[in-house]
Amino acid sequence: MRRSRIAVLACALGALGAFDILLGPTLIHAGVVSPMFGFQWIFGIGLLEAIAGLVVGLLALYLTRASAGLGGRGFAWTGICAGLAAVAILALALRPGADLPAINDITTDPEDPPLFSATDRDMSYPAERFAPQQRAAYPDLEPIRVSSAPDRALVLARETAESLGWEIVSVDPAAGLLEAREVSRIFRFVDDVVVRVRPAAGGAVIDVRSKSRDGRGDLGVNARRIRAFAAAIPR
Repeated sequence: MRRSRIAVLACALGALGAFDILLGPTLIHAGVVSPMFGFQWIFGIGLLEAIAGLVVGLLALYLTRASAGLGGRGFAWTGICAGLAAVAILALALRPGADLPAINDITTDPEDPPLFSATDRDMSYPAERFAPQQRAAYPDLEPIRVSSAPDRALVLARETAESLGWEIVSVDPAAGLLEAREVSRIFRFVDDVVVRVRPAAGGAVIDVRSKSRDGRGDLGVNARRIRAFAAAIPR
């Protein structure tokens, strides 16, 4: 029985897509490519290839029906399965941030956000664009009040950051600032965090700002990081 070329193409697209989906994170972890390049141009293209395999596979499934006289139905199913896996990956990745704004710099104090100092990158806060969207999307984020004195609060902030797996970059007790970063597990994306401690009646007030280095949106990652810090620090 003659094998369907469309079915073979579906299989090839699915296999190539699966390979590139795995290749992107692998090359990122090996330091061969940057996180953004590996994500967009290898992993992302792999997703597109696999989804193309799904579409072509569905066509091949029809072309290899019993009455058509063409073989290769297994190849068609390979393309379909790879494409369905890619769609599932996309759905799982995008679900947490489906209804969130495309902003990637979140803070407990949009009016007076903590400032980064331990970096030479532009870390300015676009208040006019981000602040209104943040208030609408994350109304629960607000300054964190603790009963500890400011110097003790800064120590607690460091201990809390370390317990959450943040990498401490710098601590300035005189300014009441702690800077850290967190790296995502799969694609090694880096988010920068600054914690500011100020004296307040009955203790101290802590503000946190978390900013992603890459991308326009963050799928809610920065807000979740701030919430985790607020929940973990002793009050």
